[in-house]
Amino acid sequence: MRDVVYLDRLEQAEALLKPMRVEVLRRLAEPHSCTEVAKQLGQTPQRVYYHVKQLVAVGLAELVSERRVRGINEGVYQAVARSYWLSPALVGRLGPRRSEDRLSLGYLLSLVEEVQADIANLDRTAPDLPSLGISGQVCLPEERRPEFLADLREAMQGLFEKYGGAEGSTFRVALVCYPAAQEPPAAPTEAPTAAPTTGPQAPGPAADDGAESSNAPKHR
Repeated sequence: MRDVVYLDRLEQAEALLKPMRVEVLRRLAEPHSCTEVAKQLGQTPQRVYYHVKQLVAVGLAELVSERRVRGINEGVYQAVARSYWLSPALVGRLGPRRSEDRLSLGYLLSLVEEVQADIANLDRTAPDLPSLGISGQVCLPEERRPEFLADLREAMQGLFEKYGGAEGSTFRVALVCYPAAQEPPAAPTEAPTAAPTTGPQAPGPAADDGAESSNAPKHR
């Protein structure tokens, strides 16, 4: 099973993006027959088999084995990957491409799309797949942002010049920097309100069981 499959064909996206089909695919994270998946989802085996065949047809699931059950060959299926990424190219760029500088959000999105496609196309059967990911946060006052970006560019340029020879394996290096998403403020908690009081009251005389209360109306 691969780590990720990059969906760049419309028929793949169309086959996957149906609620029941997504549930079937989740159950196929481990090898199962259509009968077993049907029991988990409360569906008929025939209905599950239809969805599985659609997933197999576009390469999102596969037949991994067969077994004989009550005189009938039963297929055992499994998803081909643990994750599925939808390519932005399925919709494509709307409108003419605008010129974008390296500080624009559009340039950042294009870079992320390229990195996503590159990672999805890596050969995960290779015995050695060296890679590195680093993430962190910095807090910058507005007046120091240009200085920080200039330092980043200088550091990256120095690395490219130092290791930019024509020999050896080629690695792609991408650097992104963007404002961190602000977490929504927590909902205010209401303090418990005490029951309203009308001031202290003098206790009345206790009445025995069956005795007439002194506050009860008297009839003659």
